[in-house]
Amino acid sequence: MPQNDSPPRRRLSGEFTANPRGPYVELGLTSAFSFLRGASDAVDLVAAASDLGHDALGIADLNTLAGVVRLHTEALKAKIRPVIGCRLQLITGEGFLAYPRDRAAYGRLSALLSKGKMNDADGAWQAKGLCDITLDDLAARAEGLQLIALPGAALPRRLPELKRRLPGLSHIAVSYLYRGDDRARINRLDKLARAHGLGILATNDVHYHAPERRPLQDVMTCIREKVTIQSAGFHLDANAERHLKSPAEMVRLFADWPHAIAATRAVADACQFDLRELAYEYPHETVPDGATPQSHLEKLTWQGAEWRYPGGVPDRVRKTIVKELAMIEKKKIPQYFLTIHEVVEYARGIGILCQGRGSAANSAVCFVLGITSVDPATHDLLFERFISEERDEPPDIDVDFEHERREEVIQHMYEKYGRHRAGLCATVIHYRPRSAIREVGKAMGLSEDVTSALAKTVWGQYGDEMGQGQADEAGVDLTDPLIARTIKLAQQMIGMPRHLSQHVGGFILTEGPLTETVPIGNGAMPDRSFIEWDKDDIDE
Repeated sequence: MPQNDSPPRRRLSGEFTANPRGPYVELGLTSAFSFLRGASDAVDLVAAASDLGHDALGIADLNTLAGVVRLHTEALKAKIRPVIGCRLQLITGEGFLAYPRDRAAYGRLSALLSKGKMNDADGAWQAKGLCDITLDDLAARAEGLQLIALPGAALPRRLPELKRRLPGLSHIAVSYLYRGDDRARINRLDKLARAHGLGILATNDVHYHAPERRPLQDVMTCIREKVTIQSAGFHLDANAERHLKSPAEMVRLFADWPHAIAATRAVADACQFDLRELAYEYPHETVPDGATPQSHLEKLTWQGAEWRYPGGVPDRVRKTIVKELAMIEKKKIPQYFLTIHEVVEYARGIGILCQGRGSAANSAVCFVLGITSVDPATHDLLFERFISEERDEPPDIDVDFEHERREEVIQHMYEKYGRHRAGLCATVIHYRPRSAIREVGKAMGLSEDVTSALAKTVWGQYGDEMGQGQADEAGVDLTDPLIARTIKLAQQMIGMPRHLSQHVGGFILTEGPLTETVPIGNGAMPDRSFIEWDKDDIDE
C-alpha cells in the first residue's frame, strides 16, 4: 500500500469541561476542507469553540462532507456536540446551509453530493473536483433536510419557487458584516423571510477560528482566484470579522432580532443525526444461496486446507484453523474474509500476481484460502497480532497486486459491486513547505526567482518550519516586511489540506449504497471514483 500523503494529524489534548447549554449555535462554519476558503482546521476551531463557551458546533463545508469526521472527533473530545451539515451551491447560483434531521436524511444528502460529483446535469461523467447540483437534484433528495437559504442578489426573485420546491426550507441566513448597512440589510431579509412564511437565522459565516487567521484566509482567496494580494480588491473580505464568536457576542449583535438567535438553537436541536450511527454491512455477493457467511467460509477454509496439505492437514494446523474460525465467528467478520478471498481468486484466475502481507501472515485461515503464503506448519504464527478479541474492528488484510495490472482488479470491483457501493479511499494532499512557499509567495507578489530560491532551501517530504534558516540559505532579507510576512503565512499554510486524491491501496465495499454513507467523487483518471474520507477518517 502506498504511503499516505498526510502528515501526522494534530489532536486536541488535555481535559475539557462541558459548556452549559447556550442560546446560540454556529451553523455557518467553513473548515479547511472547503479548500482555499476555510483557514482553520478542526483542532483550532473546536478549541476556540470550547474557550468561547459553545456547547454545540455545526460544520457546513462547500459541497463536501470531507471534514465532518475530523470535526466530529475533536468536538467529542472537547465535550461539544457536533452538528453535521453541508453548504450546498447549486449550478444556478443558489446557496443553502443543509442540516439533516436523521440518518435517512444524511444518506440523502450524501447521495446528492455523490450525484453532483460523479455526473453532470446531463448525466455525463463529471470531471474531478466539480459538483453539479441542480434544483431538481436537491428537491428529489430534500426530505428531512433543514435548509437555510444564503442571501444573494437573485434570492428575492427565486424565493417563491424555492419555497414551493423545498419543503424543508425554513430560514434565510443573516450575518452582521460590519459594512455599515447591517441593520437595513438584516431588516430587509427579515421582511423577505416573513413574507414567505420563513424566519431568519443568525450566523457569523465563520472562515477561521480567530481574527489573526484572516491574513491566511486572504492569501487562500488569492490562490483560489489566481490573483495577487495587491490586485485582489473585492475578492477579499472587508474586515477580519469572519472568526468564531462567543454565543454572548452573537446575542449582543442580534439583540434586535432575537428570533434569529433562537432559530440556530432550534435547527441544531432538530438535527438528531450522529456520525456514530453509520454502520458497516459487508456485501452479500460472496455468500451463495442457502449458506451463511460463516458456513461458507468454513467450507472454503477446509477445501483450501486439503489443497494446501494434500497429504493430510497436520493436527497443529487443524487446531489453529478451528481456533481462528471460532474467533472469526465470534467477531462476526466471516464476510470480510470472503470478500478478500473473492478478489484474490478473481486476480489469480486471470493471471494477476498477488500476495497478502503484514499481520495477515499470522493467520492459518488466510494461508489455506490462498491469501498469504506463510505456512503455519513450518512457522510459529501469532494469531493475536492479526485478530484481537479486545479490538472491535476487523483485522488488516493487505494484499499487493501486480502494479501493471492493478487497474483490472479495481475495475472488477466497480463492475461487481457497482459504483454506488464501491470506492477507493481518499488521501488528503496537504501543503508541504515547498508548495506552501511557492503558492503563498506568488499570491503575495514575490517574483519567481525569490519563491524558487526559498523553495529550494526545503528538504524532505515534510516539515513544519520556514524561517530564518531558509531565508539565510536563500539569500533573502527577513527584515523586509513582505518577505517576513510571506514566510510567516507559508508556515501557517504547511499542513493545511490542499485537495483530495485517490488512495489505490484502500477500497471500500458495502452491502447498501456507499453513497448514502459518504459522498463519492470521480478521480482524475477515467473510470476511477473515490470516497471523501481517508483511512484515518474511516477508522474513526
